[in-house]
Amino acid sequence: MKIETVLAHAGLCTDQITGAISTPIYQTATFRHPAVGVSTGYDYSRTINPTRLALEKVMAELEGGNRGFAFASGMAAITAVLMLFSAGDHLIVSDDLYGGTYRIFEKNFRQFGLAVTHTDTSNAILVRDAVLPGKTKALFIETPTNPLMKITDLREIITFARSKRLLTIVDNTFMTPYLQRPLEFGVDIVVHSGTKYLGGHNDVLSGTVVARSPELSDKIGFIQNSTGGVLGPQDSWLQLRGLKTLALRMEKQQQNAQKIAEWLAQNSKVQKVYYPGLPTHPGRSIQEKQSSGFGAMLSFKVGDCARAEKIINRSKLITFAESLGGVETLITYPVKQTHGDIPVEVRERIGITDDLLRLSVGIEHADDLIEDLERAMAEE
Repeated sequence: MKIETVLAHAGLCTDQITGAISTPIYQTATFRHPAVGVSTGYDYSRTINPTRLALEKVMAELEGGNRGFAFASGMAAITAVLMLFSAGDHLIVSDDLYGGTYRIFEKNFRQFGLAVTHTDTSNAILVRDAVLPGKTKALFIETPTNPLMKITDLREIITFARSKRLLTIVDNTFMTPYLQRPLEFGVDIVVHSGTKYLGGHNDVLSGTVVARSPELSDKIGFIQNSTGGVLGPQDSWLQLRGLKTLALRMEKQQQNAQKIAEWLAQNSKVQKVYYPGLPTHPGRSIQEKQSSGFGAMLSFKVGDCARAEKIINRSKLITFAESLGGVETLITYPVKQTHGDIPVEVRERIGITDDLLRLSVGIEHADDLIEDLERAMAEE
């Protein structure tokens, strides 16, 4: 079945008794047992809830995994995955990644003895050199990275990881399963901030994990139930509703992003554009092999801090806000927002400078968005 059909049918007629087209919102914490020793399959919503289960099943199908798990946020999902590891374990992590992910590694889990090396995972030699024999247990990868859009070759990195018996974890938030399915390449675990493209309307906070194997599913399932960071039924329903239009939204958004990236690349006020769909992007050929599109995220540098702030302040149609993936176009200032918790010296070393702006391109007409940027960039 084509992925567009799976998405359109997300949560369709899961209630066999009533035949409801939309999955009901089972707003209940607990369930009645018919008798001692007899169960309906449900007992407590932390463990399993029918609305959440409908979402988890469709996420597993979309990613091609064994089981899916829905969490209260993307960071809750990542937290659950990191609980697979123990004190003394070492992970190799993309050096250019969401600031909240950097923070959870450095501020939350390092204190429990989890060691991390941040490196450019698009460079296989650097990944190889970062392995600590006997200690390295996994690779945690963003591809494309946030916000510099670096591309990791999944086939190459998984071949290497398997040779070292390392788990591979990919944050697939930017691409979504509509455009990229890392499990098909042999990745072990996929995580998402479902708040972004999966929800698509900036109205739900959620996270998902999809595991490739039954063994990993059992481990993640135990962590989800025992720690309890689950997604509630109302938000599960909102996530299901958002998934139904994912294909349509992603097509329009990446079409707009391509047009805007090409316009920015020709603009004399822009120093550099980071978008995998541009022919000058170093990871374009890899992206074409492992994804069916280039996504709707892009970043660009404008030369200095003052110009960056002027563009933000003068934009009228494009909204200055954190987050991404909604139908509305958002502009973000990484050094002060999404990546503010990363030390300055680390940001500057990898290229997240004070003249860098990030766009999450929405479904508006591309010409209107370009006109807004052109007006914001105009000289006084």
